[in-house]
Amino acid sequence: MVTITLKKGREDSLIRRHPWIFSGAIANIDGVVQNGETVAIRSIDGAKYGVGAFSSHSQIAVRVWSFNSAEDLSHSFLQERLIRAIQQRTEHQIRTGSNCGRMVYAESDGLPGLIVDRYGNFLVCQFLSAGAEYWKTNLVSILKELLPCIGIYERSDAKSRVKEGLPIRNGVLWGQTPPDHIEVTLYGDSYFVDIKGGHKTGFYLDQQENRMRVRKYMDGAQVLDCFTYTGGFTISALKAGATHVKSIDSSAASLNLTQKNLVLNQLDLSRAEVVKDDVFSLLRNYRNSGYQFDTIVLDPPKFAFSRQDVERACRGYKDINMLACKLITTGGNLITFSCSQHIHIDLFQKAVAFAALDAKRDVQIIEWLHQSPDHPTALNFPEGNYLKGLICKVW
Repeated sequence: MVTITLKKGREDSLIRRHPWIFSGAIANIDGVVQNGETVAIRSIDGAKYGVGAFSSHSQIAVRVWSFNSAEDLSHSFLQERLIRAIQQRTEHQIRTGSNCGRMVYAESDGLPGLIVDRYGNFLVCQFLSAGAEYWKTNLVSILKELLPCIGIYERSDAKSRVKEGLPIRNGVLWGQTPPDHIEVTLYGDSYFVDIKGGHKTGFYLDQQENRMRVRKYMDGAQVLDCFTYTGGFTISALKAGATHVKSIDSSAASLNLTQKNLVLNQLDLSRAEVVKDDVFSLLRNYRNSGYQFDTIVLDPPKFAFSRQDVERACRGYKDINMLACKLITTGGNLITFSCSQHIHIDLFQKAVAFAALDAKRDVQIIEWLHQSPDHPTALNFPEGNYLKGLICKVW
């Protein structure tokens, strides 16, 4: 096995068991190593710190598989890691009456770069690192054994693949080709999901716990659901007893699925209205027209893809939250999210605070929201905690 040697003093993050080694921390590589191949890690004084997957393209040059230097990366190692990850998710899905959810969450499960989501009888996988790609055949073989399914579909189409020197790949890895729409049940709600062309792996699984928690703020309310995608928060609002829900998205395909999901859940369509429009533009029009809503949900897509995007993203969060604050009735509710990993919770709160200031509204945080339990955050990998949300009272 090829060994990489770290520069003096660069082992501190490994002592804290953080799984990333950046290229600038490497002093020497003692041989030729393929992209994704396993390497041993040691400090300049010879201390051993584990084994990881090498990336010849990414700034993250090594993603640690194990902090045990004697560990042998093998089929059985991957199997043990997958069993641990899948077992806790299976128990969670049984408790919540769900047949879908995240089964493997990359570094947070000790499997860097691997995402596995279950949708009914299908699995959807993302291999987002060189190491996950290198072991793809083994991983798929193990998943077939541990999670009985009729098909495994690949959605390795995230931008992070390019940074790893890997091509974009979508398609069947094993078994049947999935239909255009798969019907699933999640926390008692039903959805049609497009795993071949939908966002991420087809659905925002990370928000379902929050969709349940916000229902108490929607009973008897006029609700505006912005960036509705396929209607998750809209369905929650209607099931909670909202008098009317207006759902906004710029994608006709997403709104088509929203309407199908409303019918699937046997909801009163007279209380629902879907609108295809740009959220920022429409909110400005509503402000100028004097519209008012009791509860507004802001669940936008990622605004910051890198640290360089943070300032621009904060302006976007401030702008959209300011517009929402101006549209909420006195004593109404703002439910607002950021899924940008590079926007920390304190920075997001600051952006919302400046938005309230510009809107000339008094705003209180009532609850803090996070990603669903099937997206756990390993304490040694805080980057896994990307979704943050606030439930606010607006005066």
